[in-house]
Amino acid sequence: MTLNDRFMIKVPASTANLGPGFDSIGLALNLYLTLEIEKNDQWECYSLCEELKDLPTDDSHFICQVAIKTAADYGIDLPPCKINIDSDIPLARGLGSSAAAIVAGIELADAVGGLRLTKEEKLLIATKWEGHPDNVGASLYGGLVVGCYDQHEVDMLSFTNLPLEMVVVIPKEILLTKESRDVLPTSYSRQEAAQASSTANLLIAALLSQNWTLAGKMMDQDSFHQPYRKPLIDSYEEIEKLAKMNGAFGVALSGAGPTVICFSEKGKGQKLKQALEKEFPEMTVKRLSIDDQGSCVNELEEYVK
Repeated sequence: MTLNDRFMIKVPASTANLGPGFDSIGLALNLYLTLEIEKNDQWECYSLCEELKDLPTDDSHFICQVAIKTAADYGIDLPPCKINIDSDIPLARGLGSSAAAIVAGIELADAVGGLRLTKEEKLLIATKWEGHPDNVGASLYGGLVVGCYDQHEVDMLSFTNLPLEMVVVIPKEILLTKESRDVLPTSYSRQEAAQASSTANLLIAALLSQNWTLAGKMMDQDSFHQPYRKPLIDSYEEIEKLAKMNGAFGVALSGAGPTVICFSEKGKGQKLKQALEKEFPEMTVKRLSIDDQGSCVNELEEYVK
């Protein structure tokens, strides 16, 4: 191993699209997938949280598969490891659980296999697995990311230190990405594509210039995916209305849903969280901040101190 024999990988959750930024805009969130890793004579994966308990315990685990395949693509037969896996990223809820697993697998291959991958190389590998760069880019780079993928290369920029808080409303029901993609149109007219793209462009300009009112307006005006997906989400309109009455400047589906993400200026998230918790007690409500660091690999002792 390039580190010592025991180390930790920590990967943040993510939200994607932010309304109109379909498959291109992502934001890293302070929920984490955490792996504690040590050398072993065979692959073993142990889940430390209830939600992951039914996942495979051997090298058929998705994270192991990503790691083994990534190393093999560089001509490396990856040595087996024992991995303790913990996560507070809910599965299949639109908060980037699969993207975090992909990034964790690539970081594992890089650390154990000594691949010395650049951040850009990791991003391209992750995007090929995921199919688009928004979630994986946010998990890798941290902050607000804007990316473009053309099958052969990924270009991405990351922006940090945005004074935002987010409150997510997470339904108990899962929504698989395939199911939510099946409701989308197979094509858009030139006029529709131009309008939707200009909305996404203005969203980024509004966020970076901290024009929150305009950012929220652009989130509402998405025509790429939200008009088709919102009917799949129970209580979306009620959540949106209450959130905007309690300090949210914008509301959007988190990725493909079903989680609804509400954006507020820094300092206003707690009031927003309390209002949503009171009205929707059957759902999980969390106040989150932006993770500006992205994925990291550290010797385990640094976390023990």
